[in-house]
Amino acid sequence: MTSETPAPEREILTWEGFGDATRALSRDILADGFVPDVVVAIARGGLLPAGAVAYGLGVKSCGALNVEFYTGIGTVLEAPELLPPDLDLGYLPGKRVLLVDDVADSGRTLALAVKMLRDADADVRSVCIYTKPGSVATPDYSWRETDRWIDFPWSARGTVAEEDAGGEASA
Repeated sequence: MTSETPAPEREILTWEGFGDATRALSRDILADGFVPDVVVAIARGGLLPAGAVAYGLGVKSCGALNVEFYTGIGTVLEAPELLPPDLDLGYLPGKRVLLVDDVADSGRTLALAVKMLRDADADVRSVCIYTKPGSVATPDYSWRETDRWIDFPWSARGTVAEEDAGGEASA
């Protein structure tokens, strides 16, 4: 007799939940009195949350930092790496910057991005939909904390190429 190991529980964020989360985060940011001049996404996971929060806050100036850390479900590089194209850091001195990502998992990507923006003399606050308990960096604003793997509505199904080939989803 064999016993199967049950699949780990997952946090499942629906599109409706995503809308609720980004509206709640926008309200929290405004209630805190922080009015950003620019919203910067950590790509790729932070692109959709950043756009939604920017709309929620009425901010039209947006940018992105391209960072690679996760290479698949549960697989990471040794350290987060910046990818091109580069964000125009010359625009940021003295600006209030809201840095947005989907999750502060290890927190290493968030820490790298916050440091980079602070080194550019920006007033930085960070926001993530989720924060993991073991994160080395805590965002200024977070919707929920979880220790589960998170299925985001934009990435849970993997790429179209993987889906068509019957492959497993990747980060």
